[in-house]
Amino acid sequence: MSVQQNRELIDKFYTAFAQKDAGTMNSCYAPNAVFEDPAFGRLNGKEVTAMWSMLIERGGKSLSISHTIGEVTNGKAKANWTAIYPFSKTLRMVHNKISAEFIIEEGKIVYHKDRFNLWKWSSMALGLPGILLGWSPFMKKKIQQQAVSSLHKYMQK
Repeated sequence: MSVQQNRELIDKFYTAFAQKDAGTMNSCYAPNAVFEDPAFGRLNGKEVTAMWSMLIERGGKSLSISHTIGEVTNGKAKANWTAIYPFSKTLRMVHNKISAEFIIEEGKIVYHKDRFNLWKWSSMALGLPGILLGWSPFMKKKIQQQAVSSLHKYMQK
């Protein structure tokens, strides 16, 4: 795939996210894709696509996504994106700034890693408990356990 095609793939992915179109987003991934971020940890295959569907559904009308594409090469891409949404468990507004890295093979995302400050996120999403404990390994583990548990319940529907 060319650099231009990879750039278009990443733009298609985030444009679909902004339009709350999980089907188009998920079509950008290879079936065996891997995703990693501070909230979910490491997800594989169907977990990846189910996560985006769940996040769009839970974000509802208030979910707002913007993105800029960074460096793109033959097999890799970088992007920065921002998500603004009410966290489903507390309804507190979150304004999360994320940097993303992708590995692309044969026109599909095979690896996607999002990085963001989990302490800042937990402070916005959880309020005082996040402010006080969001930096701790204990809280990080608890957030990941709850996120993955929520995802697996969503996938069983």
